[in-house]
Amino acid sequence: MAAIEILDLEKCYLVGFWRKRRKLALRPLRLTIEEGEVFGFLGPNGAGKTTTLKLLMGLVFPTAGSARILGMDMDDPRVKSQIGFLPEQPYFYDHLSARELLNYFGQLSGVPAKGRSARVEQMLARVGLSDSAGMQLRKFSKGMLQRVGLAQAILHDPKLVFLDEPMSGLDPMGRREVRDLIQQLRHEGKTVFFSTHILSDAEALCDRVGIIHQGELRGVGAIAELTSERQGKIEIIFHAQKVPAGLTSLGAEARVSGDMVNAVLPEGQQDAALEVLRRDGLKLISLTPVRSSLEEYYIQKLRPTDVQREVRQEDDRKGVGV
Repeated sequence: MAAIEILDLEKCYLVGFWRKRRKLALRPLRLTIEEGEVFGFLGPNGAGKTTTLKLLMGLVFPTAGSARILGMDMDDPRVKSQIGFLPEQPYFYDHLSARELLNYFGQLSGVPAKGRSARVEQMLARVGLSDSAGMQLRKFSKGMLQRVGLAQAILHDPKLVFLDEPMSGLDPMGRREVRDLIQQLRHEGKTVFFSTHILSDAEALCDRVGIIHQGELRGVGAIAELTSERQGKIEIIFHAQKVPAGLTSLGAEARVSGDMVNAVLPEGQQDAALEVLRRDGLKLISLTPVRSSLEEYYIQKLRPTDVQREVRQEDDRKGVGV
């Protein structure tokens, strides 16, 4: 069973002084996320990521279309107990401590009173806040507040977790801890749908990603598939203090780092490059084909096609914008 089925979901706002101009925040979106999948929703700021999450959460209402979550209509009250949500900019009662806040959210989300305290302590430990559990939230840094938000999102053991920019405001160690947490949720069989514009996080975590731009889904696929295209080049890494002249004559683009050289050159020059290393007595570390990166795929999908330009022009004539 699919965890999320989005069927032509669309959101349009009325903007302007007289609220007569229509602005399309999300064009008809059709997307399926499987159970147990970590799905990354990628796009620049203002692309429509948060709008999509708010529609699925029932925080705003769609102009058209529908969605099913865990086999139920997205506006079915039973859905709420099965999902967790971390907004991009969470706001909490800052006079409460982290422990008090999670206890409050535990009551709201139906965590049984008998084991609630133990569950709260378990979540605090899981996000690395055990030592700060009694501190008022007003004294927390942005990164610590983000961890509290993660804890409340998974406190009631939901089947599906929505995270809107979960790495926002975190230092490198905090980002690593959040990545580890998302991987743990995957191992527990939970579905994670998170939005981000940090491509390295998506590449490290996601089974599949979707690229959205100007409210329109531009591409969907598994990370391995999107980065499998070979670029007709090879990358050679070997021990040396400088770039051999023989490699330079083959058209290699090389970079020296300490006692190692990283060189990229046309795939057809592979044998000649290896002969240069053998002749100069240099030790080869690795030789791999250069494949497209997620960043390259992302940039490619953000460039509008001729058809998309025509659609934008038609929308401009009708007074519809994104």
